[in-house]
Amino acid sequence: MRNRTGSGGRRANHTVLLDVTRLISRSWTARQSTGIDRVCYAYLRHFHRTALAVVQHRGIVRTLCADKSDQLFDMLLGPASGFRMKFLTWLPRALRSSLPMTDITGMPYLNVSHTDFDLPKHFDWTARSGVRSIYLIHDLIPIRHPQFSRPHAVQRHQGRVRRALKHGGQIVTSSRAVADDLEAFAQSEGLEMPPVLVAPIAGETFTPPSNATKPSPAYFLCAGTIEPRKNHQLLCDVWHILESRMGAKTPQLIIAGQTGPLTGDILASFMLSPKVAPFVDLSTTCSDSELAGLMHDAAALLMPSLAEGYGLPIVEALNLGTPVIASDSAIFREIGQGLPQFIAPDDAAAWATAIEEISTFRADVYGKSASVEGSGMASSKAKRAAQFSAPSWAAHFELLDSVIAAPDAPASLKTASAYESNLAA
Repeated sequence: MRNRTGSGGRRANHTVLLDVTRLISRSWTARQSTGIDRVCYAYLRHFHRTALAVVQHRGIVRTLCADKSDQLFDMLLGPASGFRMKFLTWLPRALRSSLPMTDITGMPYLNVSHTDFDLPKHFDWTARSGVRSIYLIHDLIPIRHPQFSRPHAVQRHQGRVRRALKHGGQIVTSSRAVADDLEAFAQSEGLEMPPVLVAPIAGETFTPPSNATKPSPAYFLCAGTIEPRKNHQLLCDVWHILESRMGAKTPQLIIAGQTGPLTGDILASFMLSPKVAPFVDLSTTCSDSELAGLMHDAAALLMPSLAEGYGLPIVEALNLGTPVIASDSAIFREIGQGLPQFIAPDDAAAWATAIEEISTFRADVYGKSASVEGSGMASSKAKRAAQFSAPSWAAHFELLDSVIAAPDAPASLKTASAYESNLAA
């Protein structure tokens, strides 16, 4: 007989199923967290003590008992060092403690990682177990912009979105822009839309460094995975223009992001150019604390992306009061609340002019008294940050928890009130 309150089983306070397959893979490989990984960790922290862990492998789905779920969550939230050994030691007993489907019938199942819900076996499991599936669709980039993805990735994402529309009880998006893309795709496929909850996601809460009041020479930051859709090539063209105009006074460009399959081709355009290379610094292993310092002290964050599902660096920069120059896109206008400077992502001359103006102003400030001008710069940052109504995880989960508690309540295109009022302003 299974013990419902002791070891194993499903305890009364474990009311949600949380898929953590992606986070196991991330911890196993020790790779840097992507934007999707950060969302997964936010969900894990929120549901840490109220969720049962769901793990998938090639269409085989297992739900772990309460004790093993708690142990796995602790491992995933703990130090990355030694994870493999801990996981391999823990795994055999955990698999033997998997719950039968009858124990999870009717429970909400959260998959916020795009994990395996393109596979028919996944939906065999959701149907046989009777769970209420909730899928977070981060973006439709492989569908809307297939040129930025490998063919296999395009096919898999089409499968994810189609099956989430057909079989999902609820879909969550982080923006209206993605919800609109989803609705357009559903119409093109002749599919009905399930209820959609728009719940903006939050970035990291960066703490300004201790020397934040000290002005520094102008440098510009581009943060994110180094891949074609991020449009680093535009920045290479921009820095060629800047070097031709400013010579030795050309500002530094710091590229902070992990590498991808096509990173080499992108970086070659910077590093093989004798005129641009001296003004470009690359950081592929930037910690959160290092990124916080870089983002706070940057003359501006640059986001020239050609396609994005959200844009967490914009949220993080605006929350610090750092200026942002971004592509003129629907998603950036939505999350930026009108505060960034928006420029077409193919207008290198306009980007160069905007960067040169900021760089010249910053250089003038740096040449004056550090104490006086540093204080003024800190004041300007504080004023800019106050203009931004930052999305919060608390607001996100308040919306989500209401959907989980009342699955039949209308949730279509509902957003957090503070965020919504700022958009309307």
